[in-house]
Amino acid sequence: MADSANSKNYGVPIYGAGWVPPNALRSAVEPSADDEKDDGDKSSPSAPGNYVVLSGGGGEGNIGIRNALIVAQFDYDSNVLSDEPVARLGTGGDLPYRMAVHPGGEGLICSLPKSCRWFDWDFQTTENRSLGLRSSEKVLEPLEDVGQQLALTFNNEGSLLAVGGEDGKLTVFKWPSMENILDQANAHASVKDLDFSPDGKFLASVGSGPCRIWDVSKSTSVASLTKENDEIFGYCRFAPISDENQVLYITTMRDQGGSISKWSTTTWRRIKSKRVVRDPICAFNISPNGKLLAIGTIEGDVLVVSSNNLQVQNVVKKAHLGLVTTLKFSEDSRALLSASLDSRVRVTIIKEEKKSGLSLWIVILVLLIAIAVYYAASNGILPLELNSILK
Repeated sequence: MADSANSKNYGVPIYGAGWVPPNALRSAVEPSADDEKDDGDKSSPSAPGNYVVLSGGGGEGNIGIRNALIVAQFDYDSNVLSDEPVARLGTGGDLPYRMAVHPGGEGLICSLPKSCRWFDWDFQTTENRSLGLRSSEKVLEPLEDVGQQLALTFNNEGSLLAVGGEDGKLTVFKWPSMENILDQANAHASVKDLDFSPDGKFLASVGSGPCRIWDVSKSTSVASLTKENDEIFGYCRFAPISDENQVLYITTMRDQGGSISKWSTTTWRRIKSKRVVRDPICAFNISPNGKLLAIGTIEGDVLVVSSNNLQVQNVVKKAHLGLVTTLKFSEDSRALLSASLDSRVRVTIIKEEKKSGLSLWIVILVLLIAIAVYYAASNGILPLELNSILK
């Protein structure tokens, strides 16, 4: 697959991806005075909302394909990804697998084979003064030597961090103190996905078996969402806007294909389910405005789905050559970032469906004309020829 303006191959299989928050520059390390003298350019980097961050590589041993964190730039106006990364930070023989970008712009946490590591935003002292990453001096001691973590997520405020391991252990920490407030050794056989409710009160976890709901403040499980027949739960996302109609979305897989189910967060009962694709779903996300869902399949397709009625609105066939590993909507819900094991990164601009009222007005106009004609015919005020036709 050849590169296009919004789809680029950065040379490493991608496992994690995210958009750089607009406030990341406040956490980036300023260049020294000597650096500013050298480049002679005192302008700040481009808007951080135009950057994406990626994690991936060749795996253990760092043979052939480097393990690295990558920063690339995206231009909304022209719908163009940078041909090459604007920054690349190697991680040696450790594969950076899943990542969670702190919503406050502090940096990001990345899961490595045995531990989790924190990375800070950094200015790249190059001609273009782009945004990059640097290894942090901060050591996350509770996440040292804990084994492979498969799921990482912050709550909306960035005050809580949840991690789920390959060994099935689920832990929630206060951030940045790393105080342990929930520690469940056998939450699942293996934790596959995690998501906080908008108010941070609940945490949903998916692994083998049912989806479990945790009350974070009470450090206890409050619900277990059961599967139907041969369903397999895949990924979970709360609707990002907290209101009386708050729901939780869960992807499921059956023999006939991939589905999305909606669940009430007051009764924890299933509201509806709908099959949306024939292939297994391997990535899932929801837009920050709550209007759209995105799924990626093992065949490399990307689908955008209405969160209201679960109707598919847009399909990008073969967006990737391999299975889609991660999906992230931009903060303004205007763009969807997708990545894959094929080393390709793609940004799809979301086009809002135009709700034209023209057809409705035409129907109303026709009805009014019909009523007027009927009234005129009934009162004998139409021309004789038309009156005889109508009778």
